[in-house]
Order: sequence, then structure tokens, then C-alpha cells
Amino acid sequence: MGIGGIGIWQLMIILVIVVMLFGTKKLRNLGSDLGGALKGFKSAMKDEDAEQEQVAEKSEQASGETIDSTAEKVESK
Repeated sequence: MGIGGIGIWQLMIILVIVVMLFGTKKLRNLGSDLGGALKGFKSAMKDEDAEQEQVAEKSEQASGETIDSTAEKVESK
């Protein structure tokens, strides 16, 4: 028994039918399109994470400057 009760021979028959229906060229193009889409999705997620980190750093710097300037004002009085 294989995946979900389907044996290796059943999977091979399904693979042969799919190749006969679509052809190897169309399946190759489909695979490359899918791979390109996944690569684009991963890079978009990395870009979004980098933007969120930059926003967090800017907010930390801004809050730190505010605290420092407030402390200087209190000390000078």
C-alpha cells in the first residue's frame, strides 16, 4: 500500500495517463511556471519582512530620540 491506499502501480498508471494527455512539453512548462511563481512569492515575503524590520527600527530610533531629548530637557531644568 502506498499513499492513501494507492499502490505504486496505480500511481505509475496515473502518471502515464497524465503524460499522454498533456505531453511532456506542456508539463515541463507548467512546472517551470509553478517554480517561478513560488520563487516570486518567496522573494515578496522576504521583501515584506525586510520592510517590517525597517519600520520597527525606525520606530525604535524615534522613540529612543524622544526619550533622550526629554531626559536632556529634564536635566537642564
